[in-house]
Amino acid sequence: MDVDEFWLFLQRSREVTSDPDERLRWLGVHLARSPLSRIVDFQILLNQIRRRSDTYDMWEAANLIFGGDCSTDGFWYFQAWLIGLGRDTFDLVVTDPDNLADVPEVRRLAGRSMREWTGEWPEWEALSYVAAGAYEEATGEQEGVYDAMARRGHRDQSDPHPTGLSWSSRNPTEAVRRLPRLSRIFSLGASEP
Repeated sequence: MDVDEFWLFLQRSREVTSDPDERLRWLGVHLARSPLSRIVDFQILLNQIRRRSDTYDMWEAANLIFGGDCSTDGFWYFQAWLIGLGRDTFDLVVTDPDNLADVPEVRRLAGRSMREWTGEWPEWEALSYVAAGAYEEATGEQEGVYDAMARRGHRDQSDPHPTGLSWSSRNPTEAVRRLPRLSRIFSLGASEP
């Protein structure tokens, strides 16, 4: 599997259903039927692609959306969600996190209490584990995908390690300067946890 196939595979899951759980089932079933190398490729590519969104600017954009409370885990799950939106959207927001203001899935959350986000939370933790589940399904080896990755010189990631300069979206002047459009639709304190 190469990067184009990875994105096509995710796109096909989204064409089948928009429900995240059903997409995971589809991805898991189709990965488990694939050669083991393809399952390992999927996890390696997921990690590599996720790394592109692993910046302080993106974390602070997520922090704005989450009302100032985007934890390390929350950001990790947010990155997977971004990937799940597809290649075009991912590339758009990785280029400039302020472009999240144009993403329909983000705009639908604006101005609403986080309590009302049932089924719409911008996170997709389980995408991180779909390859592990498929590998186990195919081989019976629990977490065997990580050993297979290690044999190929890759280690799995489980936390963000952002690049760029650290800053805080809690500073309204800085948030408006760095994320002007997103700051207009999500201001810290506008959504309650």
